[in-house]
Amino acid sequence: MEIQVKEIHTKKELKDFVKFQMDLYKGNPYFVPSLISDEITALNTATNPAYQSADARYFLAYKNGKIAGRIAAIINHYEVNEQQIKKLRFGYFDVIDDIEVSRALFETLEKIGKENQLEFMEGPMGATNLEKVGMLTYGFDRIATVIGQYNYDYYPKHLKQLGFEKEKEWLEMFIHMPESIPDKIFKFADLVTERYQLKLIQLKTKADLKRYIKPVFDLLEESHNELESFVPITDKQKEFYANKYSQILSPDYINVIEDNEGKLISFAIVMPSFAKALQKAKGKLLPFGWYHLLQAQRKNDTAEFVLIGVHPSYQRKGITSIIFREMYRTFVENNIKYLETNPELIENQSVQALWKDYNPETHKRRMTFKKKF
Repeated sequence: MEIQVKEIHTKKELKDFVKFQMDLYKGNPYFVPSLISDEITALNTATNPAYQSADARYFLAYKNGKIAGRIAAIINHYEVNEQQIKKLRFGYFDVIDDIEVSRALFETLEKIGKENQLEFMEGPMGATNLEKVGMLTYGFDRIATVIGQYNYDYYPKHLKQLGFEKEKEWLEMFIHMPESIPDKIFKFADLVTERYQLKLIQLKTKADLKRYIKPVFDLLEESHNELESFVPITDKQKEFYANKYSQILSPDYINVIEDNEGKLISFAIVMPSFAKALQKAKGKLLPFGWYHLLQAQRKNDTAEFVLIGVHPSYQRKGITSIIFREMYRTFVENNIKYLETNPELIENQSVQALWKDYNPETHKRRMTFKKKF
């Protein structure tokens, strides 16, 4: 048995890097593939603005001449130099069930970490906070969401065997939407709206959505920058992610709230689930991938809660009651019966409190893992 780890340099190797994951999970009913073209664009360090302040190197592991694993080594320079967090991020980790292949991949990253005077590695994660994060540790028999990546159950076993320890943990909830919600929620939402003179903005078109993209990202920074792991988002990164997600987001699933001066103070992004549509598309828009995605947007019984932001000065003032009221109205109008949250940090009690009255089921858990050099 011979295992070799090679750094990739060519367009063909990058495509092999992306397609390995699809080959590894072929036929798996829970894995949801991204579009191949989107993955290649995101990994291209020359065109993805995330890599203006970060470096990434990609590696493929070969066993007996056949691809058996992949991994990315990422250094976020703001994190290392400004925050003084001497971390090597690892991401895009996929591997066959062979501990020696995993060992070879992580030994390669350990060398890179030591060469750059870093102290530890943590992952899986991307170059920014807007990318997929965390390794699935519970819920291997549940279909993935678009935002939450899937992995086999042997992944965390490999990491623990290699000396990694738990760093952060996220929960994902599954909720059966009730046929009705208590009047007190509507009344409380009305009370909060009146007390703080707030205005709910109804987005109707993609142009409406585009107009709020930058204010949403600005508010995201304001509401999340106290988190230890938060890394600022540049204007070019905001534009990149806006273009990426605006293609699939539906304006009527997005709630935007302004104060009486027209300043954005809260937002919530929900979208119909594209998980099954992406499975049918098999990584490609053509010839029929676009059709499956369009159908999922028009007719769906499941929605995904993607992201929420509340300005620090309005937190703990009941703003989430307005958000949930509007979400519920949207779900009724679109015949949504199930809601799945995307990863929520286990200590983020304020977001989890949104669902406490609706018998949420914690049906997935995921973690990042850390190892000192």
